[in-house]
Amino acid sequence: MSEHKRGLILQAARDVFEAEGLEGASLRAVATRAGYTPGALYSYFDSKEAIYAEVLRTSLAALGQAVDEAVARVEAPADRLAAAAMGFFGFYAANPRDLDLGFYLFRGGMKPLGLGRERDEELNRALNAALRPVADAAEALGASKAAADLLLVDVFAHATGLLLLLHTGRIRMFGASAPALMEAYVQLRIDTLRQSGPGRGG
Repeated sequence: MSEHKRGLILQAARDVFEAEGLEGASLRAVATRAGYTPGALYSYFDSKEAIYAEVLRTSLAALGQAVDEAVARVEAPADRLAAAAMGFFGFYAANPRDLDLGFYLFRGGMKPLGLGRERDEELNRALNAALRPVADAAEALGASKAAADLLLVDVFAHATGLLLLLHTGRIRMFGASAPALMEAYVQLRIDTLRQSGPGRGG
């Protein structure tokens, strides 16, 4: 598949998924949107789950690049942890549809949807890789591997919770700033790691 054709199909797919959700979308709708016949798409994607996975894979690659670029600008472990966490938060703050995509939230709401075991595992690895600089920095600050891995989960959970409040506008009812709360949370975790001592960090 040419890169141009691939780009057209993936953009069309994003548009269709945003409008119809994973459950409501079809490869026929994607093909029509892209200006191709359904048969042309079936030559490359065997199902809508396959093309959704490709769209999400592209999104996660962009997330990983954003986090890596943020971390590359600093050197100290504490700064790397903050940069990674805020890079993750900042990417989804600026790209709410990518957050929706990652949680399959288009129209269908919060449901335990999947794309097939192999695709789910691959995409979960990509998400984990994007967040890995958080755990790496935590270990450099003296956290055990287990504690660093738990911190990665905590940062993910805290960030997504604040992003949900931000993008739904619910944060306004608290008169709070989601970025400021995220920064304060990250600094608190860094301070806790520094106080815990080598090998503990939890």
